[in-house]
Amino acid sequence: MRFETLSIHAGQGPDPAYGAVMPPIYQVSTFAFEGVKQPGVFDYSRSGNPTRRALEECLAALEGGTRGFALGTGMAAEATALALLQAGDHLIVHDDLYGGTYRIVTSFTAKQGVAVEFVNLRDLDALRAALRPETRLIWTETPTNPLMNLLDLEAIAAIAKEAGILTLCDNTFLSPYFQNPLALGIDIVLHSTTKYINGHSDVVGGALVVKDADLGERIGLLQNMLGSCQAPFDCFLVLRGLKTLALRMETHHRNALAVARMLEKHPKVRRVLHPGLESHPQYALAQKQMRGCGGTFSFCVEGGEAAAFRLLESVRLFILAESLGGVESLIEHPWTMTHLSMPEDARRRAGITEDMIRISVGLEHVDDLLEDLEQALAAI
Repeated sequence: MRFETLSIHAGQGPDPAYGAVMPPIYQVSTFAFEGVKQPGVFDYSRSGNPTRRALEECLAALEGGTRGFALGTGMAAEATALALLQAGDHLIVHDDLYGGTYRIVTSFTAKQGVAVEFVNLRDLDALRAALRPETRLIWTETPTNPLMNLLDLEAIAAIAKEAGILTLCDNTFLSPYFQNPLALGIDIVLHSTTKYINGHSDVVGGALVVKDADLGERIGLLQNMLGSCQAPFDCFLVLRGLKTLALRMETHHRNALAVARMLEKHPKVRRVLHPGLESHPQYALAQKQMRGCGGTFSFCVEGGEAAAFRLLESVRLFILAESLGGVESLIEHPWTMTHLSMPEDARRRAGITEDMIRISVGLEHVDDLLEDLEQALAAI
């Protein structure tokens, strides 16, 4: 079945109890045993729940995996994946990534005895040079947040497989509709389902998807032991959002590209970072690896931080808020908001600057979005 069909039907047949067409919310903590030493399919919701299973099966189908895991938040998904590592292991992380990931690997994972090394994974020679006998995981994010750099997932996966190292890709920015890392050789796909997958800014969630059965067993045990699973009602909300993912992603992409093209021509915009623009240095890789660019990208304004602040204060339709991927358009300042947890020197090394603005282009009429940015730019 094709993507649009899978998003509506994968893991979501009529409920066997009463024939409900949509998966019911099994808001329950525990399940009756069928007899002594005879548990049923489910026994305790931390270990498994029918609503969660429907979501997990759908996510696995959309990413081309064999097993999916619904976690309480995107960071819960990250923490569960990082729990695969132990003291003495070596973790390679791309040096340009979401601020929350930087914080967890430096403030938590490193303190558990894992050697964390940041490497520019756009440079494949640098990746090869960084490999050690104790390297266990390579952590990627593409496009990166907020710089919109791309990583060649197929090339990175090939290098890792030759060395027997696991790979992970944060696929939040594109969703499974526009990019499928497992098909490119990546071992673990991660999502903050809070973003495009849910798409309505009304729930937080995370997900992991794998293709390898043994790896799935390891993550399943961690999900159960850590209790990082997502609650039934939240799973229901994410599953509801998934049903319109294809339709929403097409509009996000179309609107964002139109906004990016307008900004690229504006005299008060210094630089636009959008992989769908021919001016993007990795435009060819985007065309090869991705089927679309989603709705989130960044741009830099002339006039530095003061000009960026004036623009942020002048928008009327775009909402000044963190997060992305909802039906509404959001705007934010990475330097003081989403990436504030990164030390200043780390932000500068990555290329995050005070004049940078990140926008999540929603599903409003594109002309309204363009007019709002035009009037806000006129104020700087």
